[in-house]
Amino acid sequence: MKVAVAKYTIDAPRSYAEFADKQARWLGEARAAGAELAVLPEYLALELGATFGAATQGDLHASLIAIQQYHGAWLELYGLLARELRMHVVAGSFLIAAGNGRYRNRSYAFAPDGGVLWQDKLQLTGFEKRAAVIEPGDALRVFALGAVRAGIAICYDLEFPLPVRAQCEAGARLLVAPSCTDTEAGATRVRVGGLARALENRCFVAQAVTAGDAAWSPALDTNTGEAAIYAPMDVGLPADGVLAQTRGRQRWAVADLNFAALDASREQAQVANDRDWAGQGAPAIRRAALTEWSADLP
Repeated sequence: MKVAVAKYTIDAPRSYAEFADKQARWLGEARAAGAELAVLPEYLALELGATFGAATQGDLHASLIAIQQYHGAWLELYGLLARELRMHVVAGSFLIAAGNGRYRNRSYAFAPDGGVLWQDKLQLTGFEKRAAVIEPGDALRVFALGAVRAGIAICYDLEFPLPVRAQCEAGARLLVAPSCTDTEAGATRVRVGGLARALENRCFVAQAVTAGDAAWSPALDTNTGEAAIYAPMDVGLPADGVLAQTRGRQRWAVADLNFAALDASREQAQVANDRDWAGQGAPAIRRAALTEWSADLP
């Protein structure tokens, strides 16, 4: 499977039509590169806040209310592009109204046959908690991409091993990670999380990122990081775990993912964290005991 992850430049579209044209151009580039799956970044829908006046653009709560009018058109747009381009599309995330003035950070995936599904972000960042209107999701999913199972981990979720482990135990061999970070430290945390989850679970991780500056938006003001596709660091796979990564103004990182080779690598692995995972549950090491200093050696 050929996968493309975006280093997506945040702009200030003047209309929904302008935004839609941009999506068609970007995804068209991914398809021209041979991608069967294209991944866009977290908070993508907040770019639509630019289509409203300055007062709305500069107010996160007002932006969240305003962009809800685009939700139906959003679903229609990416569904149409997935069908026309004959490609699976993970359309970043849309902060969707969940009732009572609350929103969920939801990542939709679209299939070329017209199917659609989603995963809500489970862990909230400090920014999302301070916003006081975003709530976490309450379900963890995996889904089929042809013969391969995949899961979605939205940005901060990639830094938590147990939910990802649950997805991999349900058969996921590809983890899709739309992300958005505004500091180098944040970008590093998500990158290290991606590498760690690939190592632990013997899976591929495909991370998309936002790029550029958007002074008009309190959520998308500054964006850092590189889009990348990660693999376990082992025999027959990249020693640094990086299959592909954007550089500079490069818009897409693209890699061919060989899932048969990934599974076969377990048999010749230097280490196999996925195979040895259960060892962590041994009763003697589930908890650490405080040990007193002693002059006597055992």
